[in-house]
Amino acid sequence: MSPLSRRLGVLAVASSCLISLAACSPDSGSDPPGAAEPGDSPPLTVEPAGEVIALASNPEGMVFDPVTGLLAVAVREPNRLLLVDGATGQVRTEVPLPGHARHLQLAAPGGPVLVPGEDSNTLIQVALPSGETTSTEVGNYPHDASQLASGRIVVGDEKGGTLSVVENAEVIQTFDDLTQPGGLAPVGELVGVIDVADFSLSVYDIAAGERVGRVPAGDGPTHIISDTRGTLLVADSRGDALLSFSAAPLELQSRMPLPGRPYGLAYDATADILWVTLTSLNEVVGFDVSGDEPLEIARFPTVRQPNTVAVDPDSGRVFVVGRTTGELQTIQS
Repeated sequence: MSPLSRRLGVLAVASSCLISLAACSPDSGSDPPGAAEPGDSPPLTVEPAGEVIALASNPEGMVFDPVTGLLAVAVREPNRLLLVDGATGQVRTEVPLPGHARHLQLAAPGGPVLVPGEDSNTLIQVALPSGETTSTEVGNYPHDASQLASGRIVVGDEKGGTLSVVENAEVIQTFDDLTQPGGLAPVGELVGVIDVADFSLSVYDIAAGERVGRVPAGDGPTHIISDTRGTLLVADSRGDALLSFSAAPLELQSRMPLPGRPYGLAYDATADILWVTLTSLNEVVGFDVSGDEPLEIARFPTVRQPNTVAVDPDSGRVFVVGRTTGELQTIQS
């Protein structure tokens, strides 16, 4: 039996950050809803799976680096990036940040970590494992950032409605045809961008300097991630669904209902598994995305308010943080 088959077998047995700029209630008349937010997680009724340890205040934004074995977690009060030993859960380094962050991505295996400091209008690149930083002033309220194959970094400036293209720590290009960019995901020299204000997905060819596609993306999309085939996987948080799109051409491939306010996403490229947090249910769900449609293979109870998830592709460990409780959960999948 292959390692992937063993991993999937274990998972089968186990199976049993965005802020609204114009949020309104369902009773607010004909006004369109604002950007979707995570569900308001209820008190726990089931003990979380795996191991849970105290971490820090308001953790949200997390990514795992397989080269250094470090889990990067953005926390607040004060704003800083924690570099955590993924095997032990111990904090190795604390990096002060000039602003709070909700999305983290790796530029590449081994780092740096891309940290959009939202209320400081800066992109901070944090080297691993040293924690040394490089900062670039970008647009208004940077929310997410992705590095392309060329090494250029695309930053979504949520309140500015722009994309900032960064090279050698300088902004070299700006796109201004979005309303409220949210999550970003790279596919080679293309980048997929969620517009959380008009509930669409756009794809930009950064080298060509143009948007090459734009399609509807559900009732309230928030997060996006790409897999090894270049498929763009989107959490339609308000629409309680997981959407799959091809990037070139940009087309909807599948829509899978997923009740529970899906929000955080993490992709295990080794096992071809997508992990999705369900914030209204305090759960995390694993999907085999190797086929035409995602196939659920695991579901675990989590800590409260699981806005963020990360995964170690070598060990299969899944990490979830509880925004409400400041806890780090580790699940051996």
